[in-house]
Amino acid sequence: MSLLEHEIEKKVILLKLLVKEEDESIEEALASLSDTKMATLQEIKRLFKELQDSGYITEVGKLSMMGVVEAQKAKQEFSI
Repeated sequence: MSLLEHEIEKKVILLKLLVKEEDESIEEALASLSDTKMATLQEIKRLFKELQDSGYITEVGKLSMMGVVEAQKAKQEFSI
């Protein structure tokens, strides 16, 4: 899978999962992204599901190894 469609939003979702607090639920993490007006919660959940279907996020909502790599790349990219 390519991150091309909605690339920035998907990178932000991966990055949020990388840096979220341990006691923060997936639902809370996604809602916090919605609060930034990046996208609606419905759109964020759809993109989250696409990332899951593509293997970036596991069934339990944690980053896969591939997801960690992409999230680290996003972290570097956004910190420039």
